Amino acid sequence: MNLKNLLICIMGLGYIWVGISHFYNTSFFLKIMPPSFPYHLESVFISGICEILFGCGLLFRKTRYYASIGIILLLIAVFPANIYLAFNEGVQNEIGISSFAASWVRLPIQFILIGLAYISSKN
Repeated sequence: MNLKNLLICIMGLGYIWVGISHFYNTSFFLKIMPPSFPYHLESVFISGICEILFGCGLLFRKTRYYASIGIILLLIAVFPANIYLAFNEGVQNEIGISSFAASWVRLPIQFILIGLAYISSKN
């Protein structure tokens, strides 16, 4: 197994794990939802389902391209929640994350994850 395939496997399992966590740690995801965003609970569950499906899709060559595109779109869709977290000290305190980690670590990681999803879409 080469490095790219190992990375894809880790990403796939990671998305599956985080997707599942939307169902047993729902309160965490609800706390980082911007108040102006509608249907908080439904959005958490839908994004969790998408992460599970796209994570599974990454594991198979035939579905990897579509799963990668889905992950890119999903990461863009949830970016407002990460921005809300980065600029909301109250939410940072509630979930136990520092302002530095919320803004200088978590936000850039989203771009790295988008890049990795793009790379994984290529044969």
